[in-house]
Amino acid sequence: MKDDVISTLNDLIETCKDGEEGFKTCAEDIGDSQLKQPFLTLAAGCSAAGQELKTLVTARGGNLETKSNLGGTLHRRWIDIKSSLMGKDDETIMNECERGEDVALKSYRRALEKDLPLDVRTVVERQYQGVIQNHEVMKNLRERVRVSVT
Repeated sequence: MKDDVISTLNDLIETCKDGEEGFKTCAEDIGDSQLKQPFLTLAAGCSAAGQELKTLVTARGGNLETKSNLGGTLHRRWIDIKSSLMGKDDETIMNECERGEDVALKSYRRALEKDLPLDVRTVVERQYQGVIQNHEVMKNLRERVRVSVT
């Protein structure tokens, strides 16, 4: 069971890394300068969540993996964002970021379906609520961009 918990945590760490990179990419590529800071704030939140998960892994005597052990495609969604954003408008960038958050939601849901120790479950549930909030922020920002374009 310990290995499964460590593996689950490492998968979520990858999800956090992908989110951090994705939000940074969106901040770099978004045309509306007022949207840069919200993306940087979301990136920092992903980074902090990843650090918290790393602490849980090392506290359990586990090793931090350098890549996802789920085959990569699901967790690597954010990595594809950089190339897909080249020359895109703000609404398209927002849509891609929201899709990245959809992946994060699925990753956390999958983790919560597992039999996790109480302390780990508590952290994962709290972070899952944060991912839900990030998703809502993305939807609201996207709607703001849509309204300003029309």
